[in-house]
Amino acid sequence: MRFWRRNVPAEPAPGSPEPAVPPDETTEAPAPVGVEIETLEEAPPPSQVEAAAPAAALPEPPAAIEADEGEARQGWFSRLRAGLSRSSARLNDGINVIFNRRRLDDEALFELEELLISSDMGTGVAGEVTESLRRTRFNQEVSPEEVRGALAEQVIRLVEPVTRPLRVDRARKPFAILVIGVNGSGKTTTIAKLAKQYRDQGMRVVLAAGDTFRAAAVEQLQVWGERTGCPVVTRPAGSDAAGLAYDALVQARAEGADILLIDTAGRLHNKADLMGELQKIVRVLKKVDAEAPHSVLLVLDATTGQNAHAQAEIFRDTVGVTGIVMTKLDGTARGGVLVSLAEKYGIPIHAIGVGETADDLRPFEARAFARSLVGLEP
Repeated sequence: MRFWRRNVPAEPAPGSPEPAVPPDETTEAPAPVGVEIETLEEAPPPSQVEAAAPAAALPEPPAAIEADEGEARQGWFSRLRAGLSRSSARLNDGINVIFNRRRLDDEALFELEELLISSDMGTGVAGEVTESLRRTRFNQEVSPEEVRGALAEQVIRLVEPVTRPLRVDRARKPFAILVIGVNGSGKTTTIAKLAKQYRDQGMRVVLAAGDTFRAAAVEQLQVWGERTGCPVVTRPAGSDAAGLAYDALVQARAEGADILLIDTAGRLHNKADLMGELQKIVRVLKKVDAEAPHSVLLVLDATTGQNAHAQAEIFRDTVGVTGIVMTKLDGTARGGVLVSLAEKYGIPIHAIGVGETADDLRPFEARAFARSLVGLEP
């Protein structure tokens, strides 16, 4: 696949005047923002394709392309398994202790259920796994490897329905992605990784520094904007975040951007006034585009364990979350929380992060995750 060169628009001058923003309607209920996203491939005209490649250039052989893709995929699986090593070690150690030369009796099933609950998989998942084993292998000798395989298959069955990559509708320009979450969940870093990936695909991306209360957050996003070649829309410290989002969407549309990524201030999910600010951002965006934001991305920190449930529920009820990105899976033994989230809420899981680089944020794959979680080869 070839991409053609595009000029990146210059960053707006600091302190430029803000357009008038519609007044807040604090009593208005938040407008629903869940949108089913379809992928529309956009191909350049044949004349542009021909001009982009020298006449002597030959296409790379399909076999070589497949080999490169296979190596990249295997590299991701290796990073995923390494990133989930803390979670898998906890599960494997417990399973080895319970099922070392032992029949599958009531006591073993009870201990397995307790292990899964303590690994943040939740009572529903733990109950389904143990009941499945009871029906098929009760009073038989089972090896730890067999239990891990059965657990992986059950996890796959539970998370496959919510496995849905974040797809950009190229007919909506710009495709506005509102990124939300609590303090320290990894929102700004996630935006930077997504920006790089979209830029590498040849898209024009604009970033909006919506955390207007922290100068450090604005500076961090500006650094990422320089690194990824994306203009960043900013306003003076303390400016209205909804007004900035409005300006950013107007500017991105005028410049023909493909993607608008809107950062927001981290906020505790149990603070009504802060959650109300998110509702205001959504309402103001709809003044420009009735379907914006086209995606509301909730970034969750895996290290918070079961607290991620409260965050998912309240953010979903407040602004209509359309997808989840789970970060910091490489820093916790509580990776099972993603399984319980899938089972309880059914919110699409778009991507997971197991490291600091852009390549460490990848679309969620049920089978690879489930088998890595229990220490098996994907």
